[in-house]
Amino acid sequence: MKAFIAMATALSALALAGCATTNGGPVQVTRFHLGAPVVTGTLAVEPMAGGSPASLEFKTYAAAVQTELLNYGYNAPPPGDAGQFLAVVGFTRTTEADGPAQRSGVSLGLGGGGFTGGGRRGGGGGIGLGGGISFPIGKPKQRYVILTELSVQIKRRSDATVVWEGRARTAAPETAAAAQTDATAHKLANALFRGFPGESGRTITVR
Repeated sequence: MKAFIAMATALSALALAGCATTNGGPVQVTRFHLGAPVVTGTLAVEPMAGGSPASLEFKTYAAAVQTELLNYGYNAPPPGDAGQFLAVVGFTRTTEADGPAQRSGVSLGLGGGGFTGGGRRGGGGGIGLGGGISFPIGKPKQRYVILTELSVQIKRRSDATVVWEGRARTAAPETAAAAQTDATAHKLANALFRGFPGESGRTITVR
């Protein structure tokens, strides 16, 4: 499953960067599961091994994932209980250039004029120079987008079997509210689990 999801991630990254708007772009979702009816139970959430640590940012993504799974039949384990299932959560945030750099609209123009001079015996003669040159002022300004990916594996605690796996990806301009951690986490988690467990092996676009 990991190979297919990795391929889907690579193919969609550039597309997401190109379609980001002020409110953020759509979410591309890929999911895989065993095809059997989903069995639910108590579920705990933890960071993916080798991924982002259990930081404040991770807790935002973890809470968004847990909130969605509670809507699909899972329950938080009681204190001291490890839970029947484990949701392993990982996320990445990268910055990409959004098209070529744009220069300022202010420009400086240099214009040419003409002149005439009198020749000998009062004869007239002249040379005319016309036209102008303009160029923008300031350094090129590069715009950037934030590409964010959320990945989740649901495992049975008893034998560590992965019963469901999915990833969701989106992009938003770095200065937009849609690029903030809380907004992105809830947007990705909602798209990832919409219609849970979803169609296995298919990449869909959620708007």
